[in-house]
Amino acid sequence: MKDVLLVDGYNVIHAWPELNIYKNNLEDARDKLIDIMAGYGAFQNLEVTVVFDANAVSGARVFEQMTGKITVVYTREGETADSHIEKMSYDLVRLRRRVYVVTSDWVEQMVILGAGAYRISARELLQDVKKVNKLIKEGFSESPLTYRRQELEGRLNSDVVKRLHELRKRV
Repeated sequence: MKDVLLVDGYNVIHAWPELNIYKNNLEDARDKLIDIMAGYGAFQNLEVTVVFDANAVSGARVFEQMTGKITVVYTREGETADSHIEKMSYDLVRLRRRVYVVTSDWVEQMVILGAGAYRISARELLQDVKKVNKLIKEGFSESPLTYRRQELEGRLNSDVVKRLHELRKRV
């Protein structure tokens, strides 16, 4: 069973400079975070859920959607992302799942630690995402060796090359 990563969406958006630039367009910030978390979760083999507050939205109900390999949750009216994450982490830990919660909210960190989950600050997650992106880039970048012709002669001792040339001439 995969480990679970629960992300307090707006907490991360406001903590990451890369996402905070979209503060005037939260839809773009949410989409960017979801995209980042989908790639990160796939690389780390995590079951990722990003939770966004709909606390102040009149008439809002819990809304979940699957976006590729990630679950996105919008809480119902009167429910914060924190309380939704607390309940999810408590339930998942009781099912013997390893749960990591991403939030920089100190009180929330203490609550989820008490539930038996692990905490990751938004800053720590950003550092890890950057590290993973670097690994991905290095792993998939083209090496000069992948597209250039590789002559055996360039990798052999000059005496061996000379001897092979002599053998070839005899044939």
